[in-house]
Amino acid sequence: MADGAMTATFLAVIGGASLLAVTARRLHASDRLPSLEGWALADRSLGPVWTWFLLGGTIFTAYTFTAVPGLAYGNGAPAFFAVPYTVIVCPIAFVLLSRLWEVARRHGYVTAADFVRGRYGSPSLALVVALTGILATMPYLALQLLGIRAVLTAGGVYPRGATGDLVMVALFAGLAVATYRHGLRAPTVISALKAVAVFVSLTAVTWLVLERIGGPGRVFDGAAQKLGTPALLLSPAQQPAYATLALGSALALLMYPHVLTAGFAADGPRTLRKVSVALPAWTGLLALFGFLGIAALATGVRAPKGGAEAAVPMLVDRLMPGPLAGLVFGAITVGALVPAAVMSIAAATSFVRNVYVEYVHPTATPKRQVRIAKAVSLTAKLGAVAFVFGLRDQDAINLQLLGGVWILQIFPAVAVGLFTGRLHPRALLAGWGVGMAAGTYLVVREGFSSIVPLGSGPLEIYAGLAALLLNLIVAVAGTAVAERLGAPRGADLTDLPPRLSVRRSPETGANRP
Repeated sequence: MADGAMTATFLAVIGGASLLAVTARRLHASDRLPSLEGWALADRSLGPVWTWFLLGGTIFTAYTFTAVPGLAYGNGAPAFFAVPYTVIVCPIAFVLLSRLWEVARRHGYVTAADFVRGRYGSPSLALVVALTGILATMPYLALQLLGIRAVLTAGGVYPRGATGDLVMVALFAGLAVATYRHGLRAPTVISALKAVAVFVSLTAVTWLVLERIGGPGRVFDGAAQKLGTPALLLSPAQQPAYATLALGSALALLMYPHVLTAGFAADGPRTLRKVSVALPAWTGLLALFGFLGIAALATGVRAPKGGAEAAVPMLVDRLMPGPLAGLVFGAITVGALVPAAVMSIAAATSFVRNVYVEYVHPTATPKRQVRIAKAVSLTAKLGAVAFVFGLRDQDAINLQLLGGVWILQIFPAVAVGLFTGRLHPRALLAGWGVGMAAGTYLVVREGFSSIVPLGSGPLEIYAGLAALLLNLIVAVAGTAVAERLGAPRGADLTDLPPRLSVRRSPETGANRP
């Protein structure tokens, strides 16, 4: 059971997040008429500091901060693939996000599917991009709740039975109300508290662990005795899986709707470039969380069977005084609320722009679009709560693994489409279908493992990257066939040149593609 000081500190952090959410309307307040761009993207007005808070708080989720140390606790070195993967993201974001922002701002695009619709003139391709994003986002949203529950249960803050479920619903209800009213501004202001709380609490936990155990050397020596020395080092057979998982995960991350939504909310491409350079500070946090997983192993923490993600919360509960432990649990909880809010906004925006307006109500006014997006956002959160309470935790984890493979299959249409319009939309659709089917088959065949054998040999690689290669092969071959047959293609409305070139805007002085 949690002591009173821990609970008080935890509630203070959650209360602070709630108060910040109430003030969200004041963040770049606008007198403009209601619009989806204003609700979902905060009128594209966030400067470098706010964008760094929001983008970092969106990418680095609470489940990331529990799953990575849990994997390190159970498997050792392979868990640290998340460190190079989040580093690889930064240069890709530097180029891709800034260029995509330029096109989106110029044409009023709010989602990646909007860009695909304009680039290829294909409603069908835009629809599959939007639906793939929604499908991959929903289990990711549910995992934020699982992360909260795992942390609070390990710390004794989560009551058993129906009372605990009510606590979870209450936490999410406050987030739902703030997001419904203020849109992206709510998670933006909460992300500032998340950054401060996580950086402060993690620094304190790491310092305390090193002081109690006696330095990094003793931590790794103690963990090696539990796992064995090879488990703390990558074997030659593990290296291809490690490298392809890091690369594939980096490519997939920037295709998720919630990451693109956070990027689109910036006030310009220069802001996104600055933020991309500064994002590795969040990666440092992730590496320290992985180190704490090793420390939990070294100190003899015994996580429940199948619940390795509870190792670090149990370590915190064991080593830290109540107030500081409450700060850590509160920080991780707030850490889940930020990405959960952005995910629900992104899913709702994709549905409204690329399903509702495209196929149901093409003449919907901006005010009606906002109203529908708010309702869908609320429904997404309710669906995540129902998913967590109605299905096993492993089901959400399995679907999230598939989601990472699925979202990677829109990379050719979105990312490649930013630099060349040569690929035919029908070929891209065919490649997407092959990639989705192949990726799903590979993951399911291996018992929902994202690492799959390549052929009959011992070599293993990331299933999502293997499916993406098949996707690209089909898209390129299909384009050659379509051009030979003279298959018609939609008009390109984006005015993008076939190759990347940058020119200076005479009006604003900003770089434009």
